[in-house]
Amino acid sequence: MSDTGRNRLMLAIALVMAAIYLFPLYWMYITALKSGSEMFATPPSFWPSQPQWATYAFVWESRGMGRYLWNSLIIAFGSVTLITVLGVGCAYVLARYRNVWVDVGLFLILMLQVLPASLMITPIFVGFSQLGMLNYPRLAVIIAIAAKSMPFFVVLVRATFMAVPQELEEAALVDGNSRVGAFFNIVLPLARNGILVSAILIFMQAFGEFVYSKSIIQAVELQPASVGLNSFMGPNTNEWNNIMAYATIYVTPILAIFVLLQRRIVSGLTSGAIK
Repeated sequence: MSDTGRNRLMLAIALVMAAIYLFPLYWMYITALKSGSEMFATPPSFWPSQPQWATYAFVWESRGMGRYLWNSLIIAFGSVTLITVLGVGCAYVLARYRNVWVDVGLFLILMLQVLPASLMITPIFVGFSQLGMLNYPRLAVIIAIAAKSMPFFVVLVRATFMAVPQELEEAALVDGNSRVGAFFNIVLPLARNGILVSAILIFMQAFGEFVYSKSIIQAVELQPASVGLNSFMGPNTNEWNNIMAYATIYVTPILAIFVLLQRRIVSGLTSGAIK
């Protein structure tokens, strides 16, 4: 097979895989526009005959989605801010002072990421209860997410700092900069794309976090959108158009952020943020 034929075959395979991957997202969007009878029609339709655009307004008002999304943003931004402030310095130190024990320690800590949140929530809940953190449930969720995601962030950002030539930092020190000055003036600007990529990944994870929020936040007015979506579920759930409309409103901001920042994400990935 020629190179042109091979490239066309790979492109066709990539398009088929992309279509399979994106089909659930497409189905979510069109189901939100279907009427009750059309949702259960056989065979199913791939586009609603009479789109029900009012479903979005109904779900937004009846479910108080503005409050849910605001709580999700508070938790996501709070988690990203805490992780970034603490994790960037930790990643820099681990990148500059390397030895085999640091690598082994990072590997072991990173392996804790395989533990599901449902397994960790019981000791976290008991610990927060004894510390009185349950009186500040959103802060407790932010700290729990930060503790869970910090190793992942540190490993990614450490790889970014390791990709920055240490000679540039040494030259800055020779020119009279302090270690802190060299970090902020030389190293940090060169690593900003990798840090941004890592922060975006953490933001997406925190924005959709469910287990910690469901277990720790009992007040409805403080719950994020993921818990609000769960409120639809029941033994006789049949309002799938409302569920999909809620999910559409919930997911679309994340998709928009990804599309708007895709160039920076690609730049961060190719500059050593993920190896």
